[in-house]
Amino acid sequence: MRKKDRTSHFRFNKKERNGMFFLLAIIIVLQVGYFYLKLYPASHVSSLIIDKDFQEKIEALKSNRDTLRIYPFNPNFINDHKGYVLGLSVNEIDRLHAYRAEGKFVNSISDFQQVTQIGDSLLAKISPYFKFPEWTRKTASTLPSVNKSREVGSNSKGAITVSDLNTASADELRLVRGIGEKLSARIIKFRDRLGGFLEEDQVYHVYGLEREVADRVLARFKLLSKPNISKININTATSDEMAQLIYIPYELSRAIVAYREENGGITSFEELTEIQGFPEDKIDIIKLYLSL
Repeated sequence: MRKKDRTSHFRFNKKERNGMFFLLAIIIVLQVGYFYLKLYPASHVSSLIIDKDFQEKIEALKSNRDTLRIYPFNPNFINDHKGYVLGLSVNEIDRLHAYRAEGKFVNSISDFQQVTQIGDSLLAKISPYFKFPEWTRKTASTLPSVNKSREVGSNSKGAITVSDLNTASADELRLVRGIGEKLSARIIKFRDRLGGFLEEDQVYHVYGLEREVADRVLARFKLLSKPNISKININTATSDEMAQLIYIPYELSRAIVAYREENGGITSFEELTEIQGFPEDKIDIIKLYLSL
C-alpha cells in the first residue's frame, strides 16, 4: 500500500497532460513573440538610416562632379565611369561604344559630337582635354626637315628654339625645367628601346616623368622626324621577341602567344584588348609597332 501511495503522485490523467502541454505552448509563443517584437523594429529603423546616408553620399558626388580635375585623354577610350564623370548621358556613352565596337575611331572633335550627339555646351567644356594621336592632326609631309629647327614662342629670355625629339641629347633635355641627369637618361633609354618615338604622346609614358614636366618637354621638342620601325608580327613572333617592345612585358607576351594558339591566330589589333593585362589605353600607340 505504501508503494502504491508513493507512485500515485507522479501519475496524470489525459486531461491533466493536455492542460500542461497547452500551457507550455502558450509560454513558447509568448517568448518568441517577445523577442521578435523587441528586435525587428530596431533593425528595420537602422537599415533605413544606412540607406539614407548612402543616398546622401551619392547626391554629394553628383553635386561635386564638376569640381573633379580632368587630365588630357583620348576620347575613343571613354568607359562608363569616365563618361559619367565627364557628364555624358547613358545614351551618349552607348553611341560611342557602339561606334567603337565596329572597329571605328573618332579622330576629331566634330567626329565625337556627330557620333555621340553630345550638346554644344558640354562639348565646349570637355573638348579642350581631348588628345587625339598626332597623325590625326598632321601628316608626315607637313613636318619640317629633321635638320631644321623653329621658334614656337617667346619668354622673358627670348624665343624658344624647338628641336627634334628623336635626336635630342641628354644635355639638351636638361635645359627643360624639371629634367635632371636621371630623367634625361631615362627619356633617351626609353626612346632607344622603342627605336625612336612615333608619336609625341609617348613622352608621357616615360616612367617618373610628371605630366607638367612632359608638357614642358613637348614645348621645346617636337617630332620632326619619324624612324623606320621593324614591326613585330604578332602571329609569328615568339614571346621573347614581343617582349622586346617596351609596352609588352614578358608575362603579357606569353599571354598573347597563348591566345594566338588557342584561337588559331589574331586577325585584328582590337583582339589584343581582350587579353587580360593588355594596356587598352595604349593600343593606338602599340599597334604602330606591330603587324598581323
